Amino acid sequence: MAPAPVQKSNGNIEAPPPPSKDSKKIKDEKKEEDLSEEDLALKHQLELYVERVQDSDPGLQKTALESMRQEIRTATSSMTSVPKPLKFLRPHYGTLKTYYEMMAESEIKKYLADILSVLALTMSVEGERESLKYRLLGSKGDIGSWGHEYVRNLAGEISQEYQKRQMDEVPTDDLMDLVTQIVAFHVKHNAEPEAVDLLMEVEELDLLTEHIDATNYKRTCMYLKSFASYVPGPDDMLVLDIAYSIYTKFGEYTNALTVALSMHNMQYVKATFSACVDPSQKKQLCYILARQGVTLELDDEMTNGNEEQREQLQEIINNIKLSEGFLSLARDLEIMEAKSPEDIYKAHLIDGRASAGASVDSARQNLAATFVNALVNAGFGQDKLMTAASESSSGATAGSWLFKNKEHGKASGAASLGLILLWDVDAGLTQIDKYFHSNDNHVIAGALLAVGIVNCGIRNECDPAFALLTEYVCKEDSSIRIGAIMGLGLAYAGSQKEDVLKLLTPILTESKVPIDVMAFTAVSLGLIYVGSCNDEVAQSIILALMERSESELGDPLTHFLCLGLGLLYLGKQENVDATLEVAKTFNEKISKYCQVTLEACAYAGTGNVLKVQSLLGLCAEHLEKGESHQAPAVIGIALVAMAEELGLEMAIRSLEHLLQYGEQNIRRAVPLALGLLSISNPKVNVMDTLSRLSHDTDSEVAMAATLSLGLIGAGTNNARIAGMLRNLSSYYYKDPSLLFCVRIAQGLVHLGKGLLTLSPYHSDRFLLSHSAVAGIITLLHACLDMKSIILGKYHYVLYFLVLAMQPRMLMTVDENLKPLSVPVRVGQAVDVVGQAGRPKTITGFQTHTTPVLLAAGDRAELATEKYIPLSSVLEGFVILKENPDYQQDNLTS
Repeated sequence: MAPAPVQKSNGNIEAPPPPSKDSKKIKDEKKEEDLSEEDLALKHQLELYVERVQDSDPGLQKTALESMRQEIRTATSSMTSVPKPLKFLRPHYGTLKTYYEMMAESEIKKYLADILSVLALTMSVEGERESLKYRLLGSKGDIGSWGHEYVRNLAGEISQEYQKRQMDEVPTDDLMDLVTQIVAFHVKHNAEPEAVDLLMEVEELDLLTEHIDATNYKRTCMYLKSFASYVPGPDDMLVLDIAYSIYTKFGEYTNALTVALSMHNMQYVKATFSACVDPSQKKQLCYILARQGVTLELDDEMTNGNEEQREQLQEIINNIKLSEGFLSLARDLEIMEAKSPEDIYKAHLIDGRASAGASVDSARQNLAATFVNALVNAGFGQDKLMTAASESSSGATAGSWLFKNKEHGKASGAASLGLILLWDVDAGLTQIDKYFHSNDNHVIAGALLAVGIVNCGIRNECDPAFALLTEYVCKEDSSIRIGAIMGLGLAYAGSQKEDVLKLLTPILTESKVPIDVMAFTAVSLGLIYVGSCNDEVAQSIILALMERSESELGDPLTHFLCLGLGLLYLGKQENVDATLEVAKTFNEKISKYCQVTLEACAYAGTGNVLKVQSLLGLCAEHLEKGESHQAPAVIGIALVAMAEELGLEMAIRSLEHLLQYGEQNIRRAVPLALGLLSISNPKVNVMDTLSRLSHDTDSEVAMAATLSLGLIGAGTNNARIAGMLRNLSSYYYKDPSLLFCVRIAQGLVHLGKGLLTLSPYHSDRFLLSHSAVAGIITLLHACLDMKSIILGKYHYVLYFLVLAMQPRMLMTVDENLKPLSVPVRVGQAVDVVGQAGRPKTITGFQTHTTPVLLAAGDRAELATEKYIPLSSVLEGFVILKENPDYQQDNLTS
């Protein structure tokens, strides 16, 4: 215990006398008593070495340093706690440093610097970087022998020193020599992520390719790919570029292609194609391009002049076989039988009051049934309302169902045929053809839209959509024009087809064109040139926005012009800046809305935290006037944050706050943003929030929440959501508008009988399909004014969702593209990035035989070694190659 202070007679307090040397000695002796004999011997040994180091005889000094070095090295090979030699040498750190400064330049001095560098690991003052200082002064030998912890500490100090030198403009060559040694050490010892981090810190990621070999390139690239989403631009592209070059170096062309697509770099896409020589591998590349919706015309260089091969590959890219694959999946799962809307509503499970409301034959209810029927039977080519009649001789029933819809309802009715016959262009166009001869303009408009829907995502050599729709674009009747224009937008989304540009841009510059025709023209052009930053389209839309009168700018459909402009810059980040400046000059009614939409689209799927913050800032303002720009800002938050899991969870929590504190127009958009964040992936917390909001006193909030319940459950057949919607249908049986939304949501939950998904992400959530996300955003913007658009006469905007519809299947085929059934394990995907060894990539799996369905967050792997998959991600169409080693094993056994 410390001696107490002494009070003197004059009232002053005197400090106690300092502890005597004897008391210090006693303390040290007590400490020594606690040590075991072995540790005590080591302590005395090390103290002897410290004395010897300071000896005048160089020979003795060298021997002492060698011995000390040996002790430290053996102790630091594994670091679970502070090694004993470092602990016992702590008191002598200052002594050795002082002696080092007095020494003359020699080999022995460098030896001592090495040891001081290691001692600094536990002794150095924060921010001094002494470990690095003495390392640079020491010998240039092998740093790995001092252990992992030392190397890791050194790497941390290098990055700090590098930043300081960059600011002071001091050369960094000596640091780079060390970096090369550390990277080589990390790569050799399965610590590739640490090597990548260090190289990123010193801005020399290019050096990585020299150190990567066949044993570790997969893990390194996996880390680079996941790491890229957390790096601000333009560095993210640099990271992906390195991943691309490593994959190409080792002939991993499917992975190289996904990275090239992620970078939106068509030069790389073509280069990958040309570099790949294996015909089967080339087919697999085509399947990946088809799934991403990339339009690529193959030339002789890419196919080595083989015309037959070129035709076959082009057919895969054009998605001609998608319908065939989807139907074989449905047959395999035995769900080919058509379903009627009543099978979905399951009215018999609800209390009596609702079934009475359901039996009333109103036009609104019939329209809802038309949509539900189309959504549930999407892609199956047969249903009980629209196609069943064409098989009978009279042909009366299909017509009679169509005419149970009123006026513009007939347009959606005829268009629903396109959804039922989705992707089956030949059979689809034959069945749609009869509606072109109708006397009713709405039916013709629907048929035109149906042509676009059938061709959505499919490219055909004959280009039937363009041939059929062109002549109707300039007709007098607005509904026919909109049908043809929207049809072209869906059929050619993402294709950047010049002919459509020439056909549609004049409409934007005509002064007498109705605002609705103009709005759909802008969106269609936005979809066709999505993410292309096309100047011509941008100029035309900007001109159209500037020339419209103030009363027209107040129309909700004008927002579609802003959206069309935004889609051109989808995911293109700072490329939008010039257009953003122009948007500031627009009429104040539309200017803010346009700026927010442009910014949200430009940073879609980037996970840019600063943009999310600025959009949240917009939502925090309490506005007096009826400003409309906060709603797209809410959707923008979801758009930007949906890139990766962490940002997504944080965005969901931020949206909860907006619900509590936001204005009414913000609350109306929150359910839609939640729907986008977990589309086709029903998360329990989101589901509960939407369920609560679907009973909100504000009918707009309730409608948005109801529709979003359909979006998050889209194509999952989720029983809990289906139950919620059945209860809502009985709760709102007297409110036709809300009941309509409930019905649409029910149709979405059972989309394609549970075989389709709306998720714009694929390839293990690595790739984002631009046209898919564009279709979803268009619908969400339409939902911001439910009453005048979806519940008005433009309900066919719901068909924009067709852009995001994809089978959620894994279909394995052989090298001749014939279906091949093999056992696969399907389970929850596990994130194994940066983990040591070979960890399992899925958990809780079940073994099935292909074709199989994959839910959100599922991953599949082959359960047999008989075949080798040509794609590392088992999704969609995967080609399997026979494993030559497997047969030899069989023969020997």
